[in-house]
Amino acid sequence: MDAKSEVLLRQHDYLKGRVLLINAPTDELRSELDASIVPTFWTWNFNEFQYFQNQGTDVHFGVDLPDQDFDQAIIFVPKSKELLNYIIHNIAVKLSQGCHVFLVGEKKGGVERAAKQLQPYGKIIKLDSARHCQLWQLTLDCAVKAKALADWAQTYTVNTPKGDLTVCALPGVFSQNRLDVGTAVFLPYLNQVTSGKIADFGCGAGVISAYLAKLNPSNRIFALDVDAFALASTQMTFEKNQLTPEQLEIKAVSGIEDAPLFLHAIVSNPPFHQGIQTNYDASENLCKTSRRHLKSGGELWIVANRFLNYPILVEQSFGECTVKTDQQGFKVLFASTKKNVKEF
Repeated sequence: MDAKSEVLLRQHDYLKGRVLLINAPTDELRSELDASIVPTFWTWNFNEFQYFQNQGTDVHFGVDLPDQDFDQAIIFVPKSKELLNYIIHNIAVKLSQGCHVFLVGEKKGGVERAAKQLQPYGKIIKLDSARHCQLWQLTLDCAVKAKALADWAQTYTVNTPKGDLTVCALPGVFSQNRLDVGTAVFLPYLNQVTSGKIADFGCGAGVISAYLAKLNPSNRIFALDVDAFALASTQMTFEKNQLTPEQLEIKAVSGIEDAPLFLHAIVSNPPFHQGIQTNYDASENLCKTSRRHLKSGGELWIVANRFLNYPILVEQSFGECTVKTDQQGFKVLFASTKKNVKEF
């Protein structure tokens, strides 16, 4: 069992009634809760959503809280400080004054810093410290007004050959405040991407998806991501720039295996973080298996840190991998399907 869950269970007597568990680990916590507790899980990670669903858990996937009443909430500290602010604020809107909100997290994950974010909402006390984790309790004592989701988004501008794009990024989304270096290196090469049915794997705030849509109104973009906040950000970015709604299809995915088939192109600044951990599984699987989703002559375009072994993985799958550029620590990689390359 995850150490955070173990610390929470040490103080099990504080829990009662209808409890919302937010960003909980994928472990056996639910089965260890007393029968008198009615748990609901909220996650914005599609992989975690599927895990809890398979466990028969009452689970909600999305950027909004479940539309239910709760007596308490437990927040497992997310990586993003801005996302935690969003969660606490919306919990304070949802719960009545006097209700308890619990915050649990690893010391190396910034739980002490996170606990300070609770202070504006009421009295906080530390309940436990063990397993390199801490558990805090907040007693709500303030009235909080709801804010629209769009009010939480940060915006910045990206230049394209067809005019400026305004990017909208919600809390917790990769590169929320500015264009990241890898995508900046990648964008000038997007005008070489074949037109048609294109998947943006790990779409984030929708920079690449919107850029491709703006370049060519005939492109149909499939924005794929594991994160509900990323998918909502991409939707906001399209709406903000008045791009044709019919160009965009948003889909929550667990990996490239959930992508549509017979694509003209797959483009990606692939993700390699899972919470505070580094995880290359999704991006390595993209390199190895993406050609299954491409039609004959379909293209794969990736930007990645130059130290990663993606060129080798792409070459093993496609037979050839071209490095379009190598600058500022990033490589832009290109490959295309050929009929004489063995299908894996």
